[in-house]
Amino acid sequence: MARFSRAELEAFYGVTVPNLAGPNMRLLFVGINPGLWTAAVQAHFARRGNRFYPALHRAGIIERVIDPASGMTDDDRAYLIARGIGISNLVPRATARADELTAAELRAGVVHLRELVVRERPRVVAVAGVTAYRLAFDRPKARPGRQPEDFAAAELWVVPNPSGLNAHESVASLAQAYARAARAAGVIDA
Repeated sequence: MARFSRAELEAFYGVTVPNLAGPNMRLLFVGINPGLWTAAVQAHFARRGNRFYPALHRAGIIERVIDPASGMTDDDRAYLIARGIGISNLVPRATARADELTAAELRAGVVHLRELVVRERPRVVAVAGVTAYRLAFDRPKARPGRQPEDFAAAELWVVPNPSGLNAHESVASLAQAYARAARAAGVIDA
């Protein structure tokens, strides 16, 4: 397991993490932005305690455990791509906390996200975090779940953020929300 001091992690401010994308992407999960740990190990949702991969596993979206806390293996990346899963962020630069981002950065992220969605053509785009979604997409009253409008020809969903800071969600509740988006994308059976 990788270990970093606070000073070592701070060196990763502003570092980007490449999108996980491949042919036949059906479901694109979109985080807010990479955290410092994620930037350090170059793997999405990698911070210890993040519930993203446990929720994917519980939902049946992935059939094996993935633990990217020390980085993701090429085999893990290939497995996710083969399952039709992609991962990106609204804002590419790493910060310690999402509240360090500006509203302008979040809104600009929608433009870049649209380019990715047009290029990769997933069936479903699932934005992880209703607060960031509301601000980035200028939808102040948006609720979690399927959104009334599509996004670049993809169904648009808002799912809960898997961060441990989102204390009112559990792995079980995250799994339920992620499974709904995955069924819509055809990643798991309806």
